[in-house]
Amino acid sequence: MPAQVDNRYKMVERTMKKLGYERSALIETLHTAQESFGYLEKETLKFIARRLKLPFSKVYGVATFYHFFRLKPKGKHNTVVCMGTACYIKGANKILAKLEERFNVKAGGTTADDLLSLISARCVGSCSLAPIAIFDDKPIGNLGIEQSVEIVEEMIR
Repeated sequence: MPAQVDNRYKMVERTMKKLGYERSALIETLHTAQESFGYLEKETLKFIARRLKLPFSKVYGVATFYHFFRLKPKGKHNTVVCMGTACYIKGANKILAKLEERFNVKAGGTTADDLLSLISARCVGSCSLAPIAIFDDKPIGNLGIEQSVEIVEEMIR
């Protein structure tokens, strides 16, 4: 839908205007866009790039660098597996691999039935609880492989 017709673009535009269309407004603008649209689709990123006079590659790079930005719609339930150093050393990679295999979804994707989005994060800042994952906004640390599968199965029931 063209930006002139979709009111959600007006909300994004207001954020940019409030911040003086400065290049430094990028992250806050991306947050507003994601809140308005639910995720950041390519057309929205292009709109932001044009209005802030930034290269599309810069806008796309920021949107893909931070784990809290999504380029695809989220599933009904979400699981974020921390892949920071402490979590990785304690087996987060095995947890992620098991969840990918069991629920037939790759990290960064959503199941075909839109029930589950599986996300890997660079770090969630809870190293003392490694390995940790966030299940529908509920963090669970000292996580085991089978325990993670059980939690997700319970979530999507």
